[in-house]
Amino acid sequence: MNIDGVQRGLVLDHIEAGRSMEIYQVLGLDKLDCCVAIIKNARSGKTGRKDIMKIEDRIDIDLDALGFIDPNITVNIIDGGRVVEKKQMRLPHRVTNIIRCNNPRCITSVEPELPHVFELTDEQKELYRCKYCDQVYDRKRHHI
Repeated sequence: MNIDGVQRGLVLDHIEAGRSMEIYQVLGLDKLDCCVAIIKNARSGKTGRKDIMKIEDRIDIDLDALGFIDPNITVNIIDGGRVVEKKQMRLPHRVTNIIRCNNPRCITSVEPELPHVFELTDEQKELYRCKYCDQVYDRKRHHI
């Protein structure tokens, strides 16, 4: 398989196999006019399989959303066909409007314009809590 290199843009590497389409949707990449290449199930020496995304444009992406979806992603910033910066993702301490509170008694149920804000309360167990009602969201058991 031959996918051209990126001259100026982003390469998202080390994506957990099968998660690239979720990232595509959450980041709104379908709204871009630039070229986006998704490589699914590429061989990886570390994990066996991984996904890779190449974006042929320097866009602002939500790094918190990316880190929440998969904290093992590496964001490579490309300029002139070379990697000029690497960013290693990690679980963000706070996420806004990435997950929704499903507690019917939460204020976000009756005030839909309020942002859904969750804060990381246990990094080892990957548990988040709703800022308003303390509803627990277990990242390991749920996908966005």
